[in-house]
Amino acid sequence: MIEVQNLIKKYGDTYAVDDVSFSIKQGEIVGFLGPNGAGKTTTMNILTGYLSPTMGKVLIDGIDIMEKPIEAKRNIGFLPETPPLYTDMTVYEFLCFVYELKCCDLNKEKHLNEVISTVKINDVKDRLIRNLSKGYKQRVGIASAIIGNPKIIILDEPTVGLDPQQIIEIRNLIRILGKSHTVILSSHLLNEVQAVCTRILIINQGRIIADEKASNLLGSLGQSTKIKVKVSGPQKEVYSILNSLPGVTKITESGIKEGDSFTFLVESKNGIDIRKPMFNALAKKNFPIMGLENTEGELEDVFVKLIDSDKRR
Repeated sequence: MIEVQNLIKKYGDTYAVDDVSFSIKQGEIVGFLGPNGAGKTTTMNILTGYLSPTMGKVLIDGIDIMEKPIEAKRNIGFLPETPPLYTDMTVYEFLCFVYELKCCDLNKEKHLNEVISTVKINDVKDRLIRNLSKGYKQRVGIASAIIGNPKIIILDEPTVGLDPQQIIEIRNLIRILGKSHTVILSSHLLNEVQAVCTRILIINQGRIIADEKASNLLGSLGQSTKIKVKVSGPQKEVYSILNSLPGVTKITESGIKEGDSFTFLVESKNGIDIRKPMFNALAKKNFPIMGLENTEGELEDVFVKLIDSDKRR
């Protein structure tokens, strides 16, 4: 669906993007991450045809975006960090304007109603955009991006400035879009990428330093497995039992006591499942497990380690 081949963008002697190559298949939801100045925005602007590369190719559904920009851009819906909205228009007027701007040949009324329903803005479609909340403005921006049913949706920081409820709603919307579109999501909120994306690309100093499925990335640097367990029994004795289990690397006591139960965060070496040995060891002492939660490693930890190791090269 998207093929990036040896992409380079130079400003003078400075490489903003340095020999970047990757491909994205149909139906993937891909998180695109990188620290400030890493080349993330430059790469996205090249993907959308806003910037031209110094060298390299970008193929959108097999179409070279530099050779046939109009044809390639028909396959792309783009939401920049600040949605380009005409605030003196009503929502429906603006979407009609975008429909005409894109030279869309779908049945206008039916298609716009489908878009409005998908992003759930039916209750504000007759209101002026300037009177909408930040969350609704983001929804209108996403609506404008999916008009014409483009195969690819590119979203740049779609939840910036939203409250927690609005963030959840936009995340759910992105998941819905991922069922029928290829989605590229740029975000500084790493937990958001972890929650929504099936694959993660990390760029630093103009180069791709990680390209993994989200489920694999957490183990790519030997991340430990973390289990939160609540045990009924003497705190020091329970701690000693947990600490003696093979593969355990660290135990943190939460300090929270509920009746005669204490909660511990138990970390073990990557790939070692300590749940059965833990159950058996505690059962021998008649210390029942009152709660057990498998806690995944944090994407923030992986991100920082990757960036730090890349700096040392």
